[in-house]
Amino acid sequence: MSGRWRLLDTGLRPAAENMALDRTLLESCQAGGPNTLRFLRFQPSALIGYHQSAQQELDLDYCREQGIGVSRRITGGGALYCDQGQIGWELYLARRTFKTPDMLEIAREICGMAVAGLRALGVEAAFRPRNDIEVNGRKIGGTGGAFDGDALLYQGTVLVDFDVARMLRVLRIPREKWSDKALASARERITTLGEVLGAVPALDDVQAALAHAFAEGFGVGWETGALTAAEETAFARYTREMSGDEWVFETDRPRLEVATVSALRKTAGGLIRVMLAVDTARARLKQAFITGDFFVQPKRAIVDLEAALRDVALARVDEIVHGFFSEHRVEMLLLTPDDILAALHEALATDRAQAL
Repeated sequence: MSGRWRLLDTGLRPAAENMALDRTLLESCQAGGPNTLRFLRFQPSALIGYHQSAQQELDLDYCREQGIGVSRRITGGGALYCDQGQIGWELYLARRTFKTPDMLEIAREICGMAVAGLRALGVEAAFRPRNDIEVNGRKIGGTGGAFDGDALLYQGTVLVDFDVARMLRVLRIPREKWSDKALASARERITTLGEVLGAVPALDDVQAALAHAFAEGFGVGWETGALTAAEETAFARYTREMSGDEWVFETDRPRLEVATVSALRKTAGGLIRVMLAVDTARARLKQAFITGDFFVQPKRAIVDLEAALRDVALARVDEIVHGFFSEHRVEMLLLTPDDILAALHEALATDRAQAL
């Protein structure tokens, strides 16, 4: 492949603006816009994946006290804490850029380029499947991607100088895990460019190394650019929309009022959290709430599945789930319908045990 792709540096921004830019640039790429590499940075921000619940994943009181912005990403994945000590990079690419639809292979290819960029800085980085970048077994960056229509958004971060203790406070982690021992354990699993290199490198140098590695890997050149007029208009609209609670809490799930039983299941495709309201006397599933750090396209598929499971006989749950996925085209990164069913059955087993 050859040619010139767009290079954007959108600088340090609040969470809502960065999420609005994600949406803007992905839709632009879907509409035939240029393949783009974007560098971004965050003011202190807590981010949840599209299918996650802010109340379940984040300590919202702590975020409010500390002035930490909260937003929901347009992609799946887990909860993250981001601040000025990280560099984010994002690739918006036409689906035809890759010869394979296999996201694991794509992750290996793209992460290999990011690894090359870090190695150019003197960092002995390596790819750790399924989507992490590590140095001597310690994570220095996370990545993730998903197809949406004819476009791919693939995102990554590089930890330049990171506050692990603050991350643990932001994420909803049991208080006992804030102990000195737990903090030391977390620090043993994470490292930063500042720690590896002995000094915090200039952000421009890190971005230049990554940009060069991506250009080499894809066989393209960069054209430093800006948002188009249409993108500016969309960005302003999405910033207004994604700055409000309606966006942030759209996928929140009421817990005490609705969920009577729940299950948490770890799968190759991510963590699945299921909460069910069950009418035991009538053997009916009244409502299912499915959240987690998985990747699903189209994003509304989970909401549609929840609707299909509303007020149905428990005996029909398997039939409805299998029927739903046979009738709908849904892309799930390593997640399977059987994984979702297994989580549902675990929760239902809890309900049966409580009834005894």
